[in-house]
Amino acid sequence: MLINTSNNLLITTIHLLSSIGAINWGLVGLFNFNLVTLLFGSFPIIVTIFYIIIGFCGVYSFLYLGKIFCKPGIKNVK
Repeated sequence: MLINTSNNLLITTIHLLSSIGAINWGLVGLFNFNLVTLLFGSFPIIVTIFYIIIGFCGVYSFLYLGKIFCKPGIKNVK
């Protein structure tokens, strides 16, 4: 099996938020429609915090790719 399917709530949440961020950027690029600004536009500090959290989730997801695509039983990924 190529993908390590661990059921960790934190990892699942991080990947979910990264996916939401990617979908939002797709909407911005295709239709100039920002869902986050639509939902939280009247609270700019919440929009900023949300983008920071999404950014951290994206970086963590990128760094976590090495662990996802390793063979089962491999503990150390360089």
